[in-house]
Amino acid sequence: MKKADIYSLLIVPETAQYLLTLEEVTGTRLIPIWIGPAEGMAVSAALRKEYFPRPLTHDLISNMITVIGAALERVTITDLIDGTFYSKMTIRQGERGYTVDARPSDAIAIALRAGAPVYIDDKVFKKCPVINKPISTNEVEAFKKRLKTIRPEDFFREKSKNGRMD
Repeated sequence: MKKADIYSLLIVPETAQYLLTLEEVTGTRLIPIWIGPAEGMAVSAALRKEYFPRPLTHDLISNMITVIGAALERVTITDLIDGTFYSKMTIRQGERGYTVDARPSDAIAIALRAGAPVYIDDKVFKKCPVINKPISTNEVEAFKKRLKTIRPEDFFREKSKNGRMD
């Protein structure tokens, strides 16, 4: 299991989705995760430390965890199956620990609010397209152009062909 941070969050207007990229803290690998617009906005707001007069769903969940005397210990991206990422939230309440299944986008949005770390299981790195940092400016520009025509399912189809994201 490797600790991860958010490397980037891009909106892809052509698909009305966001591309959230996690970076391996102690390495060079990047994990791209396609997320929906609501989750993308929630992650973006948390990254900007933007607060709203009334709690949004991710704020509400984070508040509920705190009110019951628990804490979000960590989020783990656990698997990648047929192009879909899976994750678990580990919550601790005193001596008791709970593991809750969650979509990575929701789990990450909550982790950002709770100040909890994100980890990626090693098997996810083995199943995901290989992207390494640092990425050159030319690679970023080429990728941005490609995002205009690629669909999330295409991303993983290419991985299965050759083991790399070309």
